Amino acid sequence: MGICFSRKLTRSRRIYSKRVTNQSTASISRNSVNRWSRVRSSSAKKENSDNDVIHEQAIAAAILFQQHLQQNGDALSFGRSISLRQPPGGANSQCQQIIRRSSSNRRRSFIDPAIPPQQLVNQEVKHEELETSHIVLVHGGGFGAWCWYKTIALLQECKFKVTAIDSSGSGIDMFDANAIKSLSQYAKPLTDFLKKLADGEKVILVGHDIGGACISYAMELFPVKVAKAVFIAASMLKTGQSTLDMFSLKENTNGLMRQAQRFLYANGNNKPPTAIDLEKSLLKDLLFNQTPAKDVALACTSMRPIPFSPVLEKLSLSDSNYGSVRRFYIETPDDNAIPITLQQTMINQSPPDKVFRLKGADHCPFFSKPQALHKLLVEIAKIK
Repeated sequence: MGICFSRKLTRSRRIYSKRVTNQSTASISRNSVNRWSRVRSSSAKKENSDNDVIHEQAIAAAILFQQHLQQNGDALSFGRSISLRQPPGGANSQCQQIIRRSSSNRRRSFIDPAIPPQQLVNQEVKHEELETSHIVLVHGGGFGAWCWYKTIALLQECKFKVTAIDSSGSGIDMFDANAIKSLSQYAKPLTDFLKKLADGEKVILVGHDIGGACISYAMELFPVKVAKAVFIAASMLKTGQSTLDMFSLKENTNGLMRQAQRFLYANGNNKPPTAIDLEKSLLKDLLFNQTPAKDVALACTSMRPIPFSPVLEKLSLSDSNYGSVRRFYIETPDDNAIPITLQQTMINQSPPDKVFRLKGADHCPFFSKPQALHKLLVEIAKIK
């Protein structure tokens, strides 16, 4: 999490659709006649009509499904989810009119919409045509490699090679964040990894938040090993700028950000701060305003203090090294930590090759929009 501010905070309103649960064939055969008769003949139970209609739809859907199997001799095709897909037939077919929603018991959040898996996970990727199929994920301040777990799974299903890096003092790296004195020390796990790559091997670097400064530093050192760089709500700096410099461009500061920050003084209160911790009770509104509750809980129990020195360090970037790598920026418009206006300021000051926008994404789209983020990363990998 970088030192960044937002004009105002927004709270999302959760909207859920009703679900229709599956019933077994045995249950249908025992109960279908009674339930249909009860609904048609009893006018005294109008207050329960909504529930009866739902049961009718479930029964009818199951009966039609059975009929389809008997007529066609095979099952409907299913994706990775156990949800029922719409059966074949025209727009006016009886089946399509009845099975309007997935039959999964899982509530589908409005922030993680159902997009056909064939459009996302099973995208056709001709790896032999790519410059590289190796994607390296670099987390933001306070996070660790753990935060990319959804992105890792989706990319691996598309046969990409994925490496998620724990920066020094982050994730499961045991180094003390308070003892980190420079950006080079903070980014050492990344630069060590790039240094060990075989000659001619390239990767796509993906950086989030202050991870943008880390991948920029690595691009300057190893430009021939980086095919592309992707900045996700990240600090994309010009030479001579620090992450703190960029965030300080915003005149209107975020009160919640100031409340959330807890400066740590490992060298004594009379010395400069050594790290920043974040108040866990404020993380939901600050970082995860569109993120599912399970991922908020994971983050609140896994995040660690952010070393302060890397935030202060000014980058030295050259056109011949850093400037030779193609850059792509992914905007997060519902970001309360790095506002979209600040993201656009960075884009305008140092224009990348292309800008993408993840509609409805908060500061952490690997949680709030994992499928859409995955789709963009695959699209960027395909760019020649």
